[in-house]
Amino acid sequence: MARRTKEEALATREALLDAAERVFQQRGVARTSLADIAQAAGVTRGALYWHFKDKAALFNAMMDRVTLPLGTESEDALDTPGDPLPPLCQQLARAVQQIVHDERTRRVLRIAMQKVEHVEELGPVIARHIRIHRLNTALERQVLERAAALRGCTLPAPSDQLAHGFHGMVHGLIYSWLLDEGFDLQATADASVRAFMQGIGLPLPLLAPDAAVP
Repeated sequence: MARRTKEEALATREALLDAAERVFQQRGVARTSLADIAQAAGVTRGALYWHFKDKAALFNAMMDRVTLPLGTESEDALDTPGDPLPPLCQQLARAVQQIVHDERTRRVLRIAMQKVEHVEELGPVIARHIRIHRLNTALERQVLERAAALRGCTLPAPSDQLAHGFHGMVHGLIYSWLLDEGFDLQATADASVRAFMQGIGLPLPLLAPDAAVP
């Protein structure tokens, strides 16, 4: 009986997250109430509050459910011995591939990028975005510094500026594609990353066929 109760609780949680995706996408995050989500999920508000204390907690759980390599690419690259740039680019390629081919990933990213209003109620959501942005750019700065040191070259600008530029380029490509899927995101991201690295004196080697993303 306890196992069944646990399974039912997990099923309710998943139903709430599914409903949140649908309703947030339709109405925007600020204009959606928890009552709207509970109704869409077919559960009581009490059941919703048992799982999530507020809208921000529900939103962050929805984001956590979509696991992107994009969130860990720099950290993984730094954990790899040797040149961090090839593993960084392979992880980015996997992230882009997931965005292109996984409907849930696209839906949740569209909500995060296009449907989140900067209002007081969503303060924890905005704080999460800022925290992740700062973490990723700090890791990307370390990747660029290590890659330059291994090559014995000097970066043409401060590493923190280049890291912000790199992060903004990747984020901007994804944002643009989610608005208009009229271009090849995978090919464009690959070409853009290679051009960026070439421009700062860190040219990327061509991937061997067995190293390409399947």
